[in-house]
Amino acid sequence: MVRPRFAALVLSVLPALLCGCVAGVAPVEVSRFHLPDTSMLGRGSIAIEPAPGLDPASLELRSYEAAVARQLTQQGYVEAAPGGGEQIAVVRLDRHIYRPVRTRGPVSVGVGGATGSYGSGVGMGVGIDLSGRPPEQIDTELGVMIRDRASNTTLWEGRSRFTVPAKSPLALAPVSADKMATALFGGFPGRSGETIEVK
Repeated sequence: MVRPRFAALVLSVLPALLCGCVAGVAPVEVSRFHLPDTSMLGRGSIAIEPAPGLDPASLELRSYEAAVARQLTQQGYVEAAPGGGEQIAVVRLDRHIYRPVRTRGPVSVGVGGATGSYGSGVGMGVGIDLSGRPPEQIDTELGVMIRDRASNTTLWEGRSRFTVPAKSPLALAPVSADKMATALFGGFPGRSGETIEVK
C-alpha cells in the first residue's frame, strides 16, 4: 500500500521531472556575422522572404518565418510585405531526421583474474545491452541573412542549430522555431564571428 504522504510527494515532483526531460536537451548553437558598422540594423522596414529553392507555401517554413518576424519586430524593425521593405531577411531552413549509430555491440564480454596467497582465479562476465536501437534525432538549422535592398549589401548573417529526439515536444516545428529564433536574435546583433551555445 502506498502511503498518502509518499504519493503526494511523487505527484508534486513529477511535473518538474517531466519538464527536466525537455529542458535537458542539447543547447542551441548560434553563430553570427556582421559588418563593423551596425547602425543600419534594428531600424526601418524589413520583409521576410524564403531562401531560393525553398517552398514559400510550406507550413513548416512559415512557422520559422513567423518566429523570425517576431524577433525582428522586437529588435526595432517594422515588418513589410514580401517585395517591400528597406531591408530583406532571407530565411533558410534545413531539417533532417537521422538515427545515431550504436558505438558498441549489444553483447560485451569481460574477463578478469586475481592471484592470492591461497591460489588464483579467473572470472568472466557477459553484459547484454537491452536498450534497443538509439532513438531518431531531428537536426534543424535555421539561417537568416539581412540585406539592404537598395545596395544588396549583406548587413548581418546568423544561423542556429539544434538537435532533439524526434519524439520530443521540441521537435514540433512551431516550438522549435520559437526556441531557435529566440536564441538566434538574443543580444542582437551579437559578436561577429563568435559561436555560442544557448540553453
